[in-house]
Amino acid sequence: MGARKRLRSEKSKEARKSQFGAKLMNCPTSPRKMRLVAEMIRGEKVEMALHMLEHSPQQAAGRLRKLLLSAIANWQVKNEGTKLEDSNLYVKTVMVDGGRMLKRVQPAPQGRAFRVRKRSNHVTLTLGSRVQETES
Repeated sequence: MGARKRLRSEKSKEARKSQFGAKLMNCPTSPRKMRLVAEMIRGEKVEMALHMLEHSPQQAAGRLRKLLLSAIANWQVKNEGTKLEDSNLYVKTVMVDGGRMLKRVQPAPQGRAFRVRKRSNHVTLTLGSRVQETES
């Protein structure tokens, strides 16, 4: 590996140490339904996002809540001794991408067949910390 590649990879590794997040792969919900729930919590404080997901009737909200709890746990592992309430965490990004698609065939009239596409998605959630500006 060349010097520039090595320096760039070391720089990206250092940047990843300050990012906290979690991934959910092959979630059996369509990406469109998951994006509706993801839009609700994007940019919200962590406590507020958990509350919103807990009281949301969508099935995708339960899966996203569990992912958010996992991201919080990952943050706590890297920041031992820091209280969650004092850190001012918020949901920085939520990306929902299409995942694997299971293709099935459903019988149709007159000997035909319709294709059924069972969609899944990948969700990537990252947390950030808002630094409060002190007035001087």
